[in-house]
Amino acid sequence: MPLINITLAGASLAPSTIQHLQQETTRLMQSILRKEAALTVVSVTQLPAGAFSANGQAVAAAASMQALITAGTNGAAEKADFIFAAKSLLTVAIGQTAAPIYVALHELPAESWGYDGQTQAARKAGKLIGESA
Repeated sequence: MPLINITLAGASLAPSTIQHLQQETTRLMQSILRKEAALTVVSVTQLPAGAFSANGQAVAAAASMQALITAGTNGAAEKADFIFAAKSLLTVAIGQTAAPIYVALHELPAESWGYDGQTQAARKAGKLIGESA
């Protein structure tokens, strides 16, 4: 159940390109990090050119991706493979950029996050809040 935000700066992308980014990010989450596609949520935020800077200088195009995942569910090699693949995906979307493309996987404790009002820890334990025994 990853929650992902992709932030892009530069020329506005076509809706089909945004949809492709969302679909491919979901595919990478499923194929590399073993996440459920149906529970993967991807948002894309577009900013104008110059909204990102590198070395204190505005850049024409830039991208970053931040993803929330449950701590301890993936190994170092899986995470490295995902970061490489995600960076490649973002590069294809925006082209070359003077700014580094950052991809961050934020690992949250299972008891500290969830969806639809239930923590990941409660789901794993089968103890959902609000359900009768």
